[in-house]
Order: sequence, then C-alpha cells, then structure tokens
Amino acid sequence: MLQLRPLDSACPIEHQLAIDAEPVVLVNVFTLDPADEAKFLEAWQEDAAFMKQQSGFISTQLHRGLGERASYMNYAIWESTAHFRAAFSHPAFRASLAAYPSSVIASPHIFQKVAVQGICGS
Repeated sequence: MLQLRPLDSACPIEHQLAIDAEPVVLVNVFTLDPADEAKFLEAWQEDAAFMKQQSGFISTQLHRGLGERASYMNYAIWESTAHFRAAFSHPAFRASLAAYPSSVIASPHIFQKVAVQGICGS
C-alpha cells in the first residue's frame, strides 16, 4: 500500500478536503522504486478509471519525471472539493490503495487557479 506524505506538512490533504472551493486541481507527486513502475502504473490506471466515473470529475493527466529516478506527477481537475472529497473517501477508492507497491510515496495537494493580470485568466 502506498504511503501518504503531505506536500505541505502544515496543510495535509485531510485539512484541504474540508475547505469548500470550486473548481479545484489535485496535484499528486509520486516517488517510487523503479522496479515497481509497472505495478504503480497498473494501480494508477485502475484508480484513474474509477475517478473518471465519479461525479464532478473533469480530467486528469499523468506525467513521468525526466531522469533515471521513478517519479510521477498527476493532476486532476474537479468541479469542487466536495466532489473530490466524495470520490477520495469512497470505500472502493480507499480499498484500491492497497494495490500500490509499498515503495510508492504520494504527496497530494489541492490547488485553485489564480488570475494574474496579463498572464493567465481566472
């Protein structure tokens, strides 16, 4: 089973899930033993297929870090934290975490877009 390690120790995912916001972007950084990559990708694909069926899911994309080390970054766009909270708390999703190799460390964090005049919109 994977280990959860906050991206920001002062604001772990459990705290963020209690904050109502919309829309939101989940960013999850994974580190793992390179020998576990195939099992990681299989487990992630199953989780992504489950999340894709959940209410409020918009999209997701997985990225692999450059270099020899096995690191991945996923972002998923949700209509709201309430939607993501329901999916993240679903018993089927929680049970699926056991499929990840024990070397996997996940660091999830929820973000909102920021409008910066002349650069990016809201």
